[in-house]
Amino acid sequence: MPNSRPARNRVTISDIAERAGVSIGAVSFALNGRKGVSDQTRDRVQRIAREMGWAPASAARSLAEAKTATVGLVLARDPRTLGIESFYMRFLSGLEEELARRAYSLLLQLVPSNEAAVETLRMWRDSRRVDGVLLTDVVDDDPRIDMFGSDVPAVVVGDPSVADGLHCVWTDDATSMRESVRYLAALGHRRIARVAGPEGLAHTRIRDEAFAVETGTMGLEPVLLRTDYTAQAGAAAIRSALTAPEPPTAIVTDNDIMAVAGLTVAHGLGLRVPDDVSIIAWDDSVLCEHTFPTLTALSHDVISFGANVGRRLFAAIDGEPADAVLDSTPRLIARGSTGPMRRAD
Repeated sequence: MPNSRPARNRVTISDIAERAGVSIGAVSFALNGRKGVSDQTRDRVQRIAREMGWAPASAARSLAEAKTATVGLVLARDPRTLGIESFYMRFLSGLEEELARRAYSLLLQLVPSNEAAVETLRMWRDSRRVDGVLLTDVVDDDPRIDMFGSDVPAVVVGDPSVADGLHCVWTDDATSMRESVRYLAALGHRRIARVAGPEGLAHTRIRDEAFAVETGTMGLEPVLLRTDYTAQAGAAAIRSALTAPEPPTAIVTDNDIMAVAGLTVAHGLGLRVPDDVSIIAWDDSVLCEHTFPTLTALSHDVISFGANVGRRLFAAIDGEPADAVLDSTPRLIARGSTGPMRRAD
C-alpha cells in the first residue's frame, strides 16, 4: 500500500539551532548528551527537536531500509539490584533465544526513574531506533501505552486489563494468589502476611486484590506489607511483622529474594520455619531450592515466558492483529518452608 503521509524535508540540527537561538555546536552537544551546555539549554533543545520531528541520520537510513533488526526494553531499575533478581535474568534468556532465531538484537536501557523510561522510549519511537518495544512493570493508566501501536509495535508484558488493545503476554497472578491463600488456610493459618512490591504496578494491584478477596472470603486476618522488591526492604518488613504483638504465622512474598531474606530474619529471631512461620516465594528459582529449609514457591517457566513474549513481539512487528496471550498460571510447589500452624500448648 502506498504511503499516504505527505513527504517532508528532514529536519536538520541547523533548523533546530535557528529556532532555539543557539549555535549548531550547542545543539550537537545537547542532542548527543555531551557536556558543554547547561541543563536548561539541553532541555530546551531536546524539546524543540521533538516538536520539530527531528531524527538523527542513522534513523533516516533505518527508515529507508524499513527495519533496524533491533527491539528495545527500558527498565527503571537500579543496576546494582538487577543482577541478583533472577526473574529478569531468566526472562531475558528466553527472549534472547527468540531474537537469535530472527537475527535480531536487544537494546536494553537501564534508567533511574519511570519519567526517564518514558523519555527514552519517546526518543526511540521518534527516531525509529527500534522495530518494536517491550513494556514491562506496567502501571494503571501507563503513559507508555498510548505511545505505541501503529508506527512502532509494542508488547505489554502484563495483564490484558492494562494493555489497552496492544499485544500482551500475561500470567494469571490472581488465581495463583488465591491458591496460595487457600493452601495456607488448609494448613490452619489464620493470620497471613503479604510482602508486596510497589503499589503502583498493575500486577501488584492484581495480587493485592486477589489476596484481599480470598482472605476476606475465608474469614482470615490479612496483613499487607509494602516493599520495593529488595532484600533489605523485604527483611525490614518481615522483621516488623514477626516482632509485632500479633505476628503472622504465614508469609507470601512477591519475589524469591525477599523470601530468602525472610528466612534469615526468622532464624535470627529464633523462630523455626515452618513450625513458627511458613513462607511462600513468588517466582520459583534455584535460590528457593537451596535454602534451609527449601522454599515453597509459585512456579512458572520464566525462560519460556520470555520466549513467548519474543514470539508475540515478532507477531506485532509482522502486522498480526493484537492478541492477549495467557502464558501460564504460576503453580504452587510445596517444599520445606510451609507446614501446619503450630498449636499453642
